[in-house]
Amino acid sequence: MSGGGPVESGIVPGNRWDLVGDARPATPPRVSVIVAHYDQPDELARTLAALAAQDHPADRLEIIVADDGSPHPVSVPAGVQVVRQEDRGFRLAAVRNLGVRASTGDILCFLDADTAPEPGYISALTRLPALLPDAVTVGRRRHADLAGVPVQTPVAEAVRGRELAEPAWLADAYARSRNLLDADDRSYRYVIGAVIASSRRLFDDVGGFDESFTAYGGEDWEWAHRAWQAGALLAHVPDAVAWHDGPEWAGREGSDRERANAQTLRLAASVPVSGSAGFGVRRSVPDLAVHLTGEHSDASLFVCVDSILATFPHAVVVLDAEPAVEALRSDARVRVRDGGESGGGAVDARVTWTLDRPMLVDDAAGLAECLAALGSGEVGTIEVESSGGVLRSRRAERRAARLCTEVGFTSVRRRVPGIHPLRPDPHVEAYVGGWGSLDAFV
Repeated sequence: MSGGGPVESGIVPGNRWDLVGDARPATPPRVSVIVAHYDQPDELARTLAALAAQDHPADRLEIIVADDGSPHPVSVPAGVQVVRQEDRGFRLAAVRNLGVRASTGDILCFLDADTAPEPGYISALTRLPALLPDAVTVGRRRHADLAGVPVQTPVAEAVRGRELAEPAWLADAYARSRNLLDADDRSYRYVIGAVIASSRRLFDDVGGFDESFTAYGGEDWEWAHRAWQAGALLAHVPDAVAWHDGPEWAGREGSDRERANAQTLRLAASVPVSGSAGFGVRRSVPDLAVHLTGEHSDASLFVCVDSILATFPHAVVVLDAEPAVEALRSDARVRVRDGGESGGGAVDARVTWTLDRPMLVDDAAGLAECLAALGSGEVGTIEVESSGGVLRSRRAERRAARLCTEVGFTSVRRRVPGIHPLRPDPHVEAYVGGWGSLDAFV
């Protein structure tokens, strides 16, 4: 990549997609539209007619209908490809992946069969992914009652006077975050799978939709969370409007608390960040992995590891060698680095904290502030003063590996209260007994 500005290099710091301004790609990108479908012939016909009316050049647009085992043959216009999987229940994630495998475009655009785009939708939604290959864009999904409207009716005419309420929670979130410019670890909730786009390069790096999702909802949020953790940028594009035939999810029949709970419980295991996962249940992927390098006394090792896990119970600690202290060996959160591993070992945590000497952590606030800072904005690495090691976000690590450059995130040096270098012989009895001054330990 060149060393020019964001348009030339395709790299911006953090989530700053706004730095490309109103720039457009010199050549319209090759776009593959994946339309997920199951037994909605009229809605599909309307969406395909709307895609035929796009202002994006037709010779740069590929349309693939990915059918989830509809009971009847799927009818499409000439030039539209159909791929199909057998009906084994709701498998939206799998059928979207099937559509991607059949596609050839540089930009992937996902639509649902009952969501008809306005003429400028493709051009608006794919602009950022074409300029910034790490961008994931989400359009504006509006709602209308289109029952009885001929499917060939232009979208703007079809929806006139038939508009339904937009979800207020989503509009409020976009307003608060400045269209996701201020995205953070939980902004995946505002990425709606029926109206998203990304580069093929990013999609391949992140991996496809998780095909273990076999009930309505959640597969788009899990993918968006994975993309964000891989260093993606998130952007809402309000000018990319597509119309869903019918009300939003909360207004549909069967959208009760049981259904919402099922989605939340499923995501609690797949999205292990605060505000999404439980408070006490052990997370499948830790929020923080602490890699303590080198050899240290049993006493300092015990106090360091115990104080970290007491303050951050969802963390794991990776050591260079098997500890002699039985209490540490018996805790599953204490792991030993394999000889071929680096950094946080085999632990793919959201943040890795590398230490070359034991530390006492007696206050969570300072370190928690660092963890929050690494979940949003432009900071990817924090060097802690007083030999407190280095904190590094997964987002920065993954983006740097993909783009072969560190330009995408900044590094800062910070004094973090509540972290103290341990002496080689801390008074363990005083530590576990809760008596004695800090001088007994540091």
